[in-house]
Amino acid sequence: MIVVTADQVASRTHADLAGAARDRIQREHGDELLLPVARNAGDEIQLITSDARTVVDVVFELTRDGAWSVGIGCGEVRTPLPADIREASGEAFFAARDAVERAKKSSPRLAIEAAHEDAAHVEALFKLALLLRERRSDQGWEVYDRIVAGALQSDIADELGVSAPAISSRMKSANIRAELDAVPALARLLENLDTSTGARA
Repeated sequence: MIVVTADQVASRTHADLAGAARDRIQREHGDELLLPVARNAGDEIQLITSDARTVVDVVFELTRDGAWSVGIGCGEVRTPLPADIREASGEAFFAARDAVERAKKSSPRLAIEAAHEDAAHVEALFKLALLLRERRSDQGWEVYDRIVAGALQSDIADELGVSAPAISSRMKSANIRAELDAVPALARLLENLDTSTGARA
């Protein structure tokens, strides 16, 4: 199973984001989560899932504005699962805890921990994707948000009042197509890591 633990950056000097993030993730990804998202220790949120694609989506959402340090842990979890994730335990939880602590000192603020030699390789590819996202301009995000919502490039051009070639140029500069192509691959790598870790545990 995969556990994600995210800790808000500079929570003592910034507005609280944990409650809103918890509610948004639960609302948008609740069907793929094994337990409801929980808030821990004031400025931390935690979730558990067996769906690697959900983890990729959540990680991309949380790291978009640099407000979170995100740790991903893969491994066994004690079953049966309790009703509250805060009462759950197992190797995946310990790994996620180690990962988020390491993520706080990393750039981008992401780390993956698992009892498998491929964990570092998967983490490196995740970080590469996050670095590309960090370089995206506001105009690039403007197009990205519409693309992932299902809009056609021609419709985006009309909505933004620019030409179709201008939208194509923005997509290229923002590496949007490269990211969209990489997401399934990242999910598969994470899924394989989780499966391999569970097999060894």
